[in-house]
Amino acid sequence: MATLGLSRSRPVTFAEAEVIIDEDGHGGADDNPDGLARVYVSPEVDGWTLVIGPWCDPCGSARSDEVLRLCGELSARYGRAQAYYYGMQGDGSAWLVTERGTVLRRYSETGEGEDALLTLGEPLPFESARREELGLPPTWDEATESDDDQDEWKWAAFDLAPGIAAALGVSPLTLTADTRVRGTGVLAITNAAVADRAADGGPRGPR
Repeated sequence: MATLGLSRSRPVTFAEAEVIIDEDGHGGADDNPDGLARVYVSPEVDGWTLVIGPWCDPCGSARSDEVLRLCGELSARYGRAQAYYYGMQGDGSAWLVTERGTVLRRYSETGEGEDALLTLGEPLPFESARREELGLPPTWDEATESDDDQDEWKWAAFDLAPGIAAALGVSPLTLTADTRVRGTGVLAITNAAVADRAADGGPRGPR
């Protein structure tokens, strides 16, 4: 939490966090309209700590550079750090994978024009395997790939983030009653909320 600049944490259950973060993600919170003011920091689950909320989006224009920097710092300290976006209503996927301070891969497939500009690193084995399943070359150049191949990969990649997260660590979508859990999850305020309060001249923001 110190590395991420999070503060004012309070314990919440998984169920409470799911409702809060879902509301934030859909812009439904009056005190957090852009969803960037708070995140849920999970207890340790199967050896990983999950930080969940729109603030963690590795492909959004408002946060992509900062999320890239933070994942690099976290992986330099802890060995590995990843960030994901997944739109469960068919809004696409994005993933950022770092190890020991180095970016191994960043890729976004959300249907936005800026997606290609975010690409860093070589395809992950999970990506290459999925392309081979589709009968596509395991590595590719977006500039020379046919329109048909691009479309097929685009629709496959739209749903890829949860699978990559589960293959490389833990996906919050696959947690069960048997998942090893240690510690207590908290809802925490981000540096974006602190900056907003300072700019407005008062202690505003979600509690």
